[in-house]
Amino acid sequence: MAENLEQTLVLIKPDALKNSLTGYVLSYLSEYHTGLRFAGSKIVHVSKMLAEEHYAEHRGKPFFPSLLEYIRGNIHYPETPQRRRVIAIIYQGEGAVQKIRDIAGPTNPLVARETRPGCIRALGTLAPIKDAQGNIIGERMDNLIHASANAADAERELKLWFKPHDIPTPMHPYEIATCEEHFYYLDGKLTKEYTKGAICILAPGNVAWRTDIDALQTMAAGKSSPLTLETVIAKYLINEYKEHL
Repeated sequence: MAENLEQTLVLIKPDALKNSLTGYVLSYLSEYHTGLRFAGSKIVHVSKMLAEEHYAEHRGKPFFPSLLEYIRGNIHYPETPQRRRVIAIIYQGEGAVQKIRDIAGPTNPLVARETRPGCIRALGTLAPIKDAQGNIIGERMDNLIHASANAADAERELKLWFKPHDIPTPMHPYEIATCEEHFYYLDGKLTKEYTKGAICILAPGNVAWRTDIDALQTMAAGKSSPLTLETVIAKYLINEYKEHL
């Protein structure tokens, strides 16, 4: 990837939206302050699948369920599902990953306030996590935004949240390819043959990330893929009305 095409993912999370901090965040991350440009953006109603894949590294940890509820908006909008969303943005430019990380500040809001007052996450909070019996078993960091930690994470996350056509062609940072066959998803499985109720993920002529097509072809052949099926298809199901997703 060319240096001037370095990209990173930012998610404006439900707590920032509820507290009307969207404008504050966007102004801090503006081209005037950072020299970075928008390469893509979308409003996303976060599915369970997407949340689980985004936070896959935390799967199995005590705070994982609470983390999913948080990013899906269930905690901040328990009675108003129509308001549950995040704003996903791709920023592009030289040193994009580190510039955004610097402005976002430390992940922990308390550390952010103590060491980087004035950074975005300094306005965040910590919330206790309780088990079924009401015992506190940890803390959840409501830290307003997500920012990719490094270039490898940025690639994984951008491909998880965005399809190639979500990004203008001159700004594509990763290799794309044209699909030559059908791929469907039904009941947690991949198939190349349509069955009633199946969702078409890709069809001949569709443009996708090369890594997605390679992974789907590998899985369809019954072979092991470095990517999970959910990681590949989550983006194709964004904002789909499916209760089980």
